[in-house]
Amino acid sequence: MKEECEVVELDERKIKILYAIIQTYLETGEPVGSRTISKYSDLKLSSATIRNEMSDLEEMGYIMQPHTSAGRIPSDKGYRLYVDHLIQEKDREVTELKELMIRRTDKMEQVLKQVVKVLASNTNYATMISAPQYHQNKLKFIQLSKVDENQILAVIVAEGNVIRNRLIPVCEELDAESILKLNILLNTMLNGKTIAEINLQMISSMKEQAGIHSNIISDVVDAVAEAIYSDEGMEIYTGGATNIFRYPELSDNGKASELIQTLEEKQMLAELVTETLSKEEKGIQVYIGSESPIKSMKDCSVVTATYELGQGLQGTIGIIGPKRMDYENVMSTLKTLMEQLDDVFHK
Repeated sequence: MKEECEVVELDERKIKILYAIIQTYLETGEPVGSRTISKYSDLKLSSATIRNEMSDLEEMGYIMQPHTSAGRIPSDKGYRLYVDHLIQEKDREVTELKELMIRRTDKMEQVLKQVVKVLASNTNYATMISAPQYHQNKLKFIQLSKVDENQILAVIVAEGNVIRNRLIPVCEELDAESILKLNILLNTMLNGKTIAEINLQMISSMKEQAGIHSNIISDVVDAVAEAIYSDEGMEIYTGGATNIFRYPELSDNGKASELIQTLEEKQMLAELVTETLSKEEKGIQVYIGSESPIKSMKDCSVVTATYELGQGLQGTIGIIGPKRMDYENVMSTLKTLMEQLDDVFHK
């Protein structure tokens, strides 16, 4: 109860100054003075006013002065308030995003199912389309928590409400303060970054700051990569599987059944989607015979295209047919379809 009262005493100005101190200290590792805060924050306050506010924050236990005449550094209590605020902020963002996606899901599913049906009818080939997913996701939040003396749990939240959990073994027991500081370090350095933006220099800097817990940084970065690039839960819709029987070179019992199984099970299609989305060139891709990443399609041609709905949302359209397919018609159809999908989902 006492702690709740103290939080209430922190008005908006004090909170902004506290966060400015914490963020500056995280960036520099040096005690923070009032002059630095007067330049850093958007409060437009004098150094004297900021000094008074910092004195109040120190009395309340949110910051402390390591030496006389030095600036202030955050206390564990200050870190706790900062992290709790971050968690609330990220939870709210995830909830808002989830509600938006739920509203769009019904419309999207109906449209995509219709797309593969019409596409199969117009081309006389087998077709597929993946529901749009966030590509090159940005990391939203990391939360480390202790499970027991030998392991911690890392919860990774990426854009699109992608959540992954990973148990990380630890060689030495971590106390609450160490876990808190690791949480702050990881979130400060990695929030809002894509995996491509997390470079070796950044990882080295985090490891140096983590000290004896540097091995945890590598494990968390691996978990972040998995969360951003995972194809778990990918929705793929297919159509026109029986069109395969129109072509003698594909209608052999063994070949046809293997192809139809691939279209039904969809796991290998997810790999095709992942490969298509990972390519720098986002236009139309043509895989002929053995060029296909899917073994069961080595006697086929597969033409794919990436459609984009903005804000990093991307999906893949694919047409599967014989090597003698009408490439010109297929490419023209895909190009038109990409434009139509853009129109539908931006209405």
